[in-house]
Amino acid sequence: MPATRLSLPGPLSAEAVRRAALASRFTVVGLARAEALDPAPLRRWLDAGHAADLDYMARRQDERLDPRVVLSGARTVVALGIAYRRPAGEPATVASYARGRDYHYAHRDRMKALRKRLIALAPGLQTYACVDTGVAMEKVWAERAGLGWIGKNGCLIHREHGSWLTLSVMFLDRQMDRYDRPHEELCGACALCLGACPTGAFPEPGVVDARRCLSYQTIENRGTVPDELRGALAGRVVGCDTCQDVCPWNRDDAPVGDARFAPRPLGTMGAREIAALGQAEWRELAAGTAMARPGYDGLRRNALISIGARRDRGARKIVERLADDASAVVAEAARWARGRLG
Repeated sequence: MPATRLSLPGPLSAEAVRRAALASRFTVVGLARAEALDPAPLRRWLDAGHAADLDYMARRQDERLDPRVVLSGARTVVALGIAYRRPAGEPATVASYARGRDYHYAHRDRMKALRKRLIALAPGLQTYACVDTGVAMEKVWAERAGLGWIGKNGCLIHREHGSWLTLSVMFLDRQMDRYDRPHEELCGACALCLGACPTGAFPEPGVVDARRCLSYQTIENRGTVPDELRGALAGRVVGCDTCQDVCPWNRDDAPVGDARFAPRPLGTMGAREIAALGQAEWRELAAGTAMARPGYDGLRRNALISIGARRDRGARKIVERLADDASAVVAEAARWARGRLG
């Protein structure tokens, strides 16, 4: 008797998947074939030391570069984005994305809803989903899925929403009946972002050296901030939007982002208020927001450096009090700020 050949399920409707993603409250969605990525850009970035101490970027490279290693039989990558642009005039000490709810929670909630919808479309469907804390190269996949292009500032840029998008991906073990084309690069000769970076964090277009990036220094770095970068923290406490603020694609008439990213009280505070926070108050205010990521001591350290960088003499009292703080990084930052105040 001839061997029986198992037939693979037919392709899913790309339009149905797209509708399911939008119904799950994603702003944009694109579809790409699940294939291995070119390893060279990631390895060059790591070899140059641009990852700083983000050691997880060097781990599990096979999985990071090939969805089929993560999900056996992966055929499709669904690239997802949630817009977060905030109206002009909001406080600028905190980067736009960090003022409201932590985007990781927003993406995870919506990916759960999307997965339910997709399984209803295709019972037995296998998936793997992650935000930027997982192993997927979410910006590369967003570009391949036609959501936008990776700009000279290293951000994914969308024609309508600019770079004000947070990203996630979902791998599926089913083929689509249609895929999106990779997006063309539209930065052209513009290099405003490269010249505007306050710390010179771009060694070349599209490449970010985390060691010099204020977003890394204020959020991921748990130690002391290098002296040569501290002056750039004047007016900043968490993150930095400068390379996005100057981008012509981030137009003033771009749609305002998802309401879940509307500022919470901690996201509207200035450096003095943040430096003076008690731990219980910080814990309550930071819960569920990206401002929990730097930790209590990291946030106060940032605020003190911001005070010193601005030479805000009205903050002298809190600076003096924190110069003997139990946290070494906070006390060091306070003593530095005190020296700047004269």
